[in-house]
Amino acid sequence: MSTISLESPAYLSSLQNNIRARPIPWEGAVRAGNITDDHLKKIKAVDKVRKDQRRQTVEADIPGYVSLLSGSPDAKSVLDSASKRTDIVQYILVLAADLINDVPALPSALIAHPDPYKPFLPLLRHSTNAEDPIPLLTSTFLTNLVSISLASSSKSAARDEEALPQLYTYLSSLTQSQDSGLQDIGVQELSALLRTSRSREIFWKQRRETVDPLIKILRAATGGKDTSSSTAAGSSRAIEPGLSGSVGLQLLYRVLLVLWQLSFEGGLIGDDLQADYEFLQLYTYLLRLSPKEKTTRLLLATLNNLLSSNRTTLLPVAVFVRIPALLSNLSGRHLTDPDLVEDLKTVSDMLDEYTKTQTTFDQYAAELQSGHLRWSPPHRNPTFWKDNARRILDDANLPKKLAEIMSKEWDNDKQVLAIACNDVGHLVKELPGRRAQLEKLGLKARVMELMADKDESVRWESLRAVGEWLRYTFDG
Repeated sequence: MSTISLESPAYLSSLQNNIRARPIPWEGAVRAGNITDDHLKKIKAVDKVRKDQRRQTVEADIPGYVSLLSGSPDAKSVLDSASKRTDIVQYILVLAADLINDVPALPSALIAHPDPYKPFLPLLRHSTNAEDPIPLLTSTFLTNLVSISLASSSKSAARDEEALPQLYTYLSSLTQSQDSGLQDIGVQELSALLRTSRSREIFWKQRRETVDPLIKILRAATGGKDTSSSTAAGSSRAIEPGLSGSVGLQLLYRVLLVLWQLSFEGGLIGDDLQADYEFLQLYTYLLRLSPKEKTTRLLLATLNNLLSSNRTTLLPVAVFVRIPALLSNLSGRHLTDPDLVEDLKTVSDMLDEYTKTQTTFDQYAAELQSGHLRWSPPHRNPTFWKDNARRILDDANLPKKLAEIMSKEWDNDKQVLAIACNDVGHLVKELPGRRAQLEKLGLKARVMELMADKDESVRWESLRAVGEWLRYTFDG
């Protein structure tokens, strides 16, 4: 699947055009020592001229223009010299972005500089005022240059390792803006940077800053519905097109694009994505609501990457949240996008193959891994517990997952706590000798606490579980 080309958002184009049109008293700036004669000569040679003339001028003096923007052993960069003149700094940031777009030889020469980003990186923190154009213009220039640097070599460069975390921090602040124009710029520039495995790894390492706001945008697109409970309840309704009006289609598409790019690191991120964000439930809900083939294509392509690289852990959860039924609904649509059709077939085949070999234990484990419980058949089945209690308690993750589920309040879905108490009671009944393991996880204390819960079903199931504990109290 190819990504769309990045066009300049209207908000940014308007800002750049305003800055290009502003008159600057250059000679006065030279007299005041804000810039040098050499700086002015180079600026004037490319200021307000045709693109072909600009390219010829810069190509004739590549080292001079590298020095103008990034400095040299003999001379400060124009940004360092003019640091007290915000009008000049803004103008140079716009000019710098124009130059690397208009003159292909210039960015290659800049990234050969020992420290090309040095004059620019501090400007990302120029102020905390969202209206200040300097950090925004800086991010635009740096995103272009860093993305070129990333594509220029298969090895990660130290300059990019230093710049990416700072860029991600700033751009992620834009994705949290109340201004949709700034959100759009932030997400689009993040997408331009996720070109290599290493840049995606750094992005993921900062996920509290970077991924959290993107998930928040996707949840807003669902209308803030509790996606986990709706999908866990197993609804296989027909797909309902239409998303919350609070998130525009273009922003939704770009957020999905970023997460699709990130999903190429599926082996690194898959399990944590599910654990931290109930990602499969969210994507199931978004698939139901997806208004266009282009958004459906990205949703399915992301699921394909994540499921294929985390088959053991994520395929069971995908079955539990009823993705196969949803894909069956999708297959009945008239779909025209070949990439979409191919991904739909791949994911459907993967899930079909898994469900043929799925056991009742797999179903129960998937339910726990999903982070949400419902009254599915295993919970009430004494034979299931006789056959599988030891396997559950011997598993490295399942008892912890049960404790994690029980630790939450579940104010909107109290039956989850009732089911969890039921399960604890069965585990104690079948393996009383393993009570210490359950107590260490805090399950005994939590079950006793829930005997006072407002919900009658929770009180009843917790009382039964405590009864199993008490039955063995004197057995030593």
